[in-house]
Amino acid sequence: MVQPIPAAKPIIGKEEREAVDRVMQSGMLAQGPEVAAFEQEFGAALVSGRACVATNSGTSGLHLGLLAAGVGPGDEVIVPSFTFAATANSVALTGATPVFVDIEPTYFCLDPAAVEAAITEKTKAVMPVHLFGHPANMTALQAIADKHGIAIYEDAAQAHGATWNGAPVGSFGDFAMFSLYPTKNMTSGEGGMNSVANEHLERQMRLYRNQGMLKQYENEVVGLNNRMTDLHAAIGRVQLTKVGGWTKQRQENAAFLDANLAGVGLPAVADEASHVYHQYTIRVTEDRDGFANTLRTEYGVGCGVYYPIPNHRLPSFKRELELPETEKAAAEVLSLPVHPSLSEDDLNRIVAAVNTVAKAGA
Repeated sequence: MVQPIPAAKPIIGKEEREAVDRVMQSGMLAQGPEVAAFEQEFGAALVSGRACVATNSGTSGLHLGLLAAGVGPGDEVIVPSFTFAATANSVALTGATPVFVDIEPTYFCLDPAAVEAAITEKTKAVMPVHLFGHPANMTALQAIADKHGIAIYEDAAQAHGATWNGAPVGSFGDFAMFSLYPTKNMTSGEGGMNSVANEHLERQMRLYRNQGMLKQYENEVVGLNNRMTDLHAAIGRVQLTKVGGWTKQRQENAAFLDANLAGVGLPAVADEASHVYHQYTIRVTEDRDGFANTLRTEYGVGCGVYYPIPNHRLPSFKRELELPETEKAAAEVLSLPVHPSLSEDDLNRIVAAVNTVAKAGA
């Protein structure tokens, strides 16, 4: 029997296990020196030296960033509908209103024209998602934000190391969140990391993640327990030393797929962008779900659909909106394996399977 190729595969090695054991032996398991070191190292490695604040999840990072920025009831934050629900959830949890707008069709990121059309007197910010590892159009979005006096907050959950015009994602907005979930380009087991633009936001985030206090029992705001543990930070510190090499491998795998796949819509990369391929996402215009099922069941090629139900149609939001590019993407996208663990044989199997299924459906 042919071994299935997984759609994603976390890489946990000896170094990560040794790091966890070191923390276990230290007796300091909760937030401590490992978290502080991870924050510094992440900032230096991925966001041009910005201050960083670690959290227990990416969603917590978004939520705390919004709270720290003063987002709350009566505010609106413009978000894409074509993304994971955490983007809009984090806005709603502050009491503010997520305003869903359409994506541009080429890179699956926010359409700047749709963003500008959605701005009202209540708009506090726009939150682009650097989806699948491709940066949003930060040149256009920054111009719109400057014109209207609104903030930018980045959802960089899937985009560790991606750049726009040479600048890393996470260095544009007032804050930016990176997810460290196991399937992301690097992981801490579970967790998130926020880069922040100024000392005020950094301080507020540190307050909100730790029950509202920086000093024990001196609670300054009503806060949460969203701290990262030293166990998770120790894993993340090791992964941080490897993510650059993994990204290069993802890009090489994507280039192989680009050169050899036929009969499907391939992912594009903007001239201004470096894509880190958290997902390698193709378009299948006819019977995408049947195509995916055939890849899995007949060829053992894992694949995923991100995201089949746009946020504005989820029961949790239920908005009557016309977002045609979002709806089209939700019906057509299919993400193929691109992770660094793929062998040459795996890549050839993926190509052969996709091309065969595409030809059969032509």
